[in-house]
Amino acid sequence: MEHSPAILHAKELLFLLGIILGVGTLTGFIARLLKVPDVVMFLLAGMALGGAGLGVVNVKVDSTLNQLLLIFGSCYILFDGGASVRLNVLKSVWPTLLTLATVGVLISAVITAVAAQYLLHLPFIFALLLGAVIASTDPATLVPVFRQVKVRAKVAQTVMSESAFNDAMGAILTFAVLAVAVSGGDFSISKNLISLLQQSLLGLIGGAILGYLAALLIAHDKYSFLAEYAPVVTIMSVAAAYLSVDSLNASGFMAVFVFGMVLGNKDLLGFKMSDSEEIKLEDFILTTSLIMRIFIFVLLGSQVNFALLQQYFWGALGVVLAFMLIGRPAVVFACALPDRRAQWSFKELLFMCWTRETGVIPGALAGMLVGMKVPYSDVIASVTFMAILLTILLQATTTEWLARRLDLLEN
Repeated sequence: MEHSPAILHAKELLFLLGIILGVGTLTGFIARLLKVPDVVMFLLAGMALGGAGLGVVNVKVDSTLNQLLLIFGSCYILFDGGASVRLNVLKSVWPTLLTLATVGVLISAVITAVAAQYLLHLPFIFALLLGAVIASTDPATLVPVFRQVKVRAKVAQTVMSESAFNDAMGAILTFAVLAVAVSGGDFSISKNLISLLQQSLLGLIGGAILGYLAALLIAHDKYSFLAEYAPVVTIMSVAAAYLSVDSLNASGFMAVFVFGMVLGNKDLLGFKMSDSEEIKLEDFILTTSLIMRIFIFVLLGSQVNFALLQQYFWGALGVVLAFMLIGRPAVVFACALPDRRAQWSFKELLFMCWTRETGVIPGALAGMLVGMKVPYSDVIASVTFMAILLTILLQATTTEWLARRLDLLEN
């Protein structure tokens, strides 16, 4: 019996999703046995299953399926991270968080640009474009790592929140530099700072409004008629927060993080769910976040371009090492050390210097530049792949070890 192309495609898609989930479950179990963050094993599994390996997973970067999984997966993981943040912890570190997510991105981009200009012989404006692409950290990696490694709350929640807020700055800086690079125009600091403030403010407001409405519908004494549908409300609201704010040319990722923060701190607004409903919602969020992590990092691993890595290997390696070992410490000490209110210890600052994984957002930005055929986009993509591999394979796997050595694990 012949089947229509649509049915055959649907079966292929089901097979692909089943393979990814099956391999993700197995590698997640192995990660638990080895006591390493599961995202590391998912990334390695993706590399083995991708075009450079077995060729089982072959999802194009610009395909609808890939974009759907990356966008919604990143949004849901951000929501999960926001829900785990406690506002009473962040209120003492907000100056550090603000400067890390803004000034810190600029510092990282400039230091990376200097290294790229020297090691890869790029024109400075394209070296700066490279620095902007990889300047933001990755909440899709950091949130699950800190769920598994119980680091001191002040440190963990500052780093997680930085990763959520600085993606907006990274994206804005990338497109601002891109406009100058391809048109030869002037780079306006004031114009781009205003753009950042607008996008950030809209993201904060949109996320806060939807978070309050969701809390009202699932946890209010009188109006919580959707309490038993709380898991569905979270999925609907995460999608609504991202799409509505993104349609206003603002940061949808910031909106979903703030949405999670409001819902996770609903008790401060006077809302409270029953214990059974609260447990059901938490279990659903944890399970859904795990599924999203599997899809994101298996796909990310399968799309690593080893040909590009080989072509620019030593230069890319040098740039990423400068990015990790010079750029990140400069960012942390410049942005956190002056904040006397937070009372950062030297050990806490050292830990933040090492913890700054690169992942989904920089990977997506690099893919967009390649698709637009921007000059030197192949070099930018190569360095981005190298940054993703090194930071996840080295930094994520050593997070618990370093936290233990610095005595930063929760008792």
